[in-house]
Amino acid sequence: MKPARIPLLALVACLLAPFSPVYGATVHGTVKNGTTGKPAADVEVILIQLQGGMQPVLNSKTDAQGQFTFDYPSIGTQPMLVRAVYRGINFHQPLPPGQNQLQVEIFEPSKDPKTISVGTHFVIFQPNGSTLEVGEEYAIKNDSQPAQAYFRPDGNFEFAIPEGASLKQIAAQGPSGMPVVQAPIDRGKNKYSLAYAFRPGDNGVRFSYELPYSGSAATVKLPTVYPGAHLVLVAPPSIVVTADGLQSSGQEQGMNLYSRDSLRENSILAVSVSGTAPPPSANDSADAPDAGPQNREAQQGSGPSSGATIQVVPGRLDVLKWPIVGGFLCVFVLLAILLARRPVAAVAGNLSEGVALPASKPSPSKKTAPNSLTATAAPGSNLAEVDAAVGTSLDALKDTLFRLELRRQAGTISDAEYNQERARAEKVLRDLVRG
Repeated sequence: MKPARIPLLALVACLLAPFSPVYGATVHGTVKNGTTGKPAADVEVILIQLQGGMQPVLNSKTDAQGQFTFDYPSIGTQPMLVRAVYRGINFHQPLPPGQNQLQVEIFEPSKDPKTISVGTHFVIFQPNGSTLEVGEEYAIKNDSQPAQAYFRPDGNFEFAIPEGASLKQIAAQGPSGMPVVQAPIDRGKNKYSLAYAFRPGDNGVRFSYELPYSGSAATVKLPTVYPGAHLVLVAPPSIVVTADGLQSSGQEQGMNLYSRDSLRENSILAVSVSGTAPPPSANDSADAPDAGPQNREAQQGSGPSSGATIQVVPGRLDVLKWPIVGGFLCVFVLLAILLARRPVAAVAGNLSEGVALPASKPSPSKKTAPNSLTATAAPGSNLAEVDAAVGTSLDALKDTLFRLELRRQAGTISDAEYNQERARAEKVLRDLVRG
């Protein structure tokens, strides 16, 4: 087993390499047209610094092969974004620390509403003193063939809030992106719309508002905008939630779930909410409900005439990066030593990544399985294959940890969920040691 010691320690070093204080200041990228599958030439690309808001720092254009290069001192030292502007639509790809190769996908636009479908509508209730904070999120799917981005500059997604509600914040997210805060287009009578490019894959729109909660009770009249959506209500266990046709769907991650289907178009579902609950933690964003497929690629779609001001919530990852990485470094080194001292008898399978929705919005129909490692290797497995499998799991773990910290700094994950996800990552490491 001694020959395995150096490769395993090397894997740990590779895992931590992206967080090394030595960085390059150059990124080489390619812009690809996801509709045609070909490189996109003569497309404007912009390097954006997230600290202090979205600040464009460099501009360029792709060459005939769709390639571009940026040289900037902050590259590699903090999370940044690369924006590709195509036909008046902004397509974004995050540039995390330690990465110097990038591919940005753009898509041909479509104005056909059938390009997208709304699968699930989540509503989260959270009492906070004399107000009831409500967060809503729509899970949106784009399965267009050929792949296109659904976008209209005058607004291509509509939503409504109950009468008497005070709208707080709206955000949208792409298939693998950070939530992008958006300013709504006011349609009047508590109706709004967004001008956002929904790319092929899973997207989401979330918004939050406040209602009076006098006497720890309120009736929330939810307008039905997308009748085909599966409605899921989420509330703390101490809250009583009732409505016509509402069914209990059990409990998940400490929250009670209720669901209902077959809502008629342009109808209103009156939901009675009563009771008290602990207030949200400091890191929970009352203005922006926690959102779905987590943080992965930041996306923003908006034409110049959209009428909406858009900004990305800056993720100040670099502020806490070194204390976080230092803690994980100690864990990795210790586990590497343990791995080197004992026989390796299992090959780690793929690490499945976290939840598509935060703790406050679990899906009743599909339970989130904890990360796991599957032992598949025979006792006589080749050491090189074992090291390769371990390396795959460590790479996946690296991505999971980076995205987890990015979500925490962006304010899209609660303390409880952060601790839970971090505990899962540590459990994966322990499972890896045990084989």
